[in-house]
Amino acid sequence: MTIRSLNELIHSGLAAESDRQGLGPVVEQFAVTLSDEVTAILAKVPAEDLPHDPIARQYIPRAAELEPDPLAVDDPIGDARFTPIKGLTHRYPDRVLLKPLEVCAVYCRFCFRRETINQGESPLNETELQTIYDYLAARPKIWEVILSGGDPLLLSPRRMAKIVARLAAIPHIGVLRIHTRIPVVEPSLITDDLIAALKSRLPVFVLLHSNHPREFTEAAVAAIARLVDAGIPMLGQSVLLRGINDSAEVLTALFRRMIELRIKPHYLHHTDLTAGTAEFRTDIGDGIALLRSLRGKVSGLCHPHYMIEIPGGAGKIPLTYPWAKPLADGSGQWLIESPDGLVYDYPLQG
Repeated sequence: MTIRSLNELIHSGLAAESDRQGLGPVVEQFAVTLSDEVTAILAKVPAEDLPHDPIARQYIPRAAELEPDPLAVDDPIGDARFTPIKGLTHRYPDRVLLKPLEVCAVYCRFCFRRETINQGESPLNETELQTIYDYLAARPKIWEVILSGGDPLLLSPRRMAKIVARLAAIPHIGVLRIHTRIPVVEPSLITDDLIAALKSRLPVFVLLHSNHPREFTEAAVAAIARLVDAGIPMLGQSVLLRGINDSAEVLTALFRRMIELRIKPHYLHHTDLTAGTAEFRTDIGDGIALLRSLRGKVSGLCHPHYMIEIPGGAGKIPLTYPWAKPLADGSGQWLIESPDGLVYDYPLQG
């Protein structure tokens, strides 16, 4: 069953009646929805394990979300500053984020847009979309359009086909990227009609948000196969979440599963400074060390870029371990560290 209220959470056994008073203010401020697929996963989890279950913690609200959070900032990635017209964010010279709707099939407790998502906004109407198409057509430097939101794959195939066709008609648009959770949280929506709607002159890349290997249910695996078999490349993006996937074992299993399903791990995001998400945040140094621990032990296919979003809208920056360091003597030589911790001199070039 799809769960959209605190009453339904309690009746399903995913929250206790004794939690009602503490959770009531949380669900009033931050949306709650668990899809059929997610509730089916959680139905197999013993009640005593739910508070620590890595799938449950992503979706079931907790009273801690309203605790004071001194690190939180409004609009943590600076969307508002770079939103010239409704539904469009233009932060980078060659690409834009198009948000045709502000609803999702599930609401993640760590979402960086949790303050604005599911606030009763209707999907963009034809007039609003036309304003966006005019904006794009007038700016030939824009090469990539990223559909996000909300979850764009909640659009009907008819509406999706229309948006794809209008974007493909703009000559300088070269690629379409779609950010979604739908294949793992509502796989029944990946239909032949939806896949047909994504066909155009534009190459379409689907970026799947998944944080734990248990999200790849039998139905999810089938939905992913339908997309990839149709010639749609898939990349993976995940969020590093304390107590959910912040271990080498879980990340290895997650990234290997993605590769087995023909999804290339692309980004591992450091958790943003969003209100109510403190319990999910990891230390930057710990994250860098965690990714370093995979180097040399896990196939290079399984390594994403570990990324942080600078608050205020400065953009994404990779967080990387300094494998190469110049000698301090100014000779121009470098010290190169191997995955096993040994350091080697690299000779001067030329």
